[in-house]
Amino acid sequence: MKILAISDEVDSRLYGPILKQRFSDVSLVISCGDLPIYYLEFIVSVLNVPLLYVRGNHAREQISSTGETKTEPEGCVDIDGRVVYVRGLLIAGLEGSMRYNDGPHQYSETEMRLKALRLAPRLYLNRLRYGRFLDILVTHAAPRGIHDGRDLCHLGFTTFLRFMDRYRPRYLLHGHIHVYTPNVVTETQYKQTMVLNAYRYRIIEIDPAALRPGSARRDSRP
Repeated sequence: MKILAISDEVDSRLYGPILKQRFSDVSLVISCGDLPIYYLEFIVSVLNVPLLYVRGNHAREQISSTGETKTEPEGCVDIDGRVVYVRGLLIAGLEGSMRYNDGPHQYSETEMRLKALRLAPRLYLNRLRYGRFLDILVTHAAPRGIHDGRDLCHLGFTTFLRFMDRYRPRYLLHGHIHVYTPNVVTETQYKQTMVLNAYRYRIIEIDPAALRPGSARRDSRP
């Protein structure tokens, strides 16, 4: 199955009539944050597949054509602090960035560690039921030392490293780090987890039936 991962900036290749033609074989959309509500609603309405998301540190409300204030996209599922089973995949979400100015969806390292700990009961249940803790962890911020920045806003969380050490998800998908030059690293293997920056968009191909140690994985950039 193909997953469309998106984050941070609207891409004209997705926001237009070509979307259905180009991505008709996508089975799941995952947003890693900081994308407008109207953009997520457009994608989910055109592709008509599940769309899971976490919020970034720049999440904004939207005023609809009727004057209604919208805080979340219709037809999409907020997975922050949750573990869901979709299309044969076990997926969890942790929103936000490192706290830098007390804005919304910002967390200290300790706060993020507590958020991750709250996922533990469901993850251990997954282990008993499915033989694995998790397939994909969706975050906005990057892990500490992997794709992150040096400033406090873009500093990654050590919590995510410890999470990968313990629960060994197949993928960690993040956003937050914008990519403007081709030499920027956007995919890194960390132990048993492939860490991927979903800036703008990328396609990931997964066979849910083959989610076991040593199985193949493929992903592609635009």
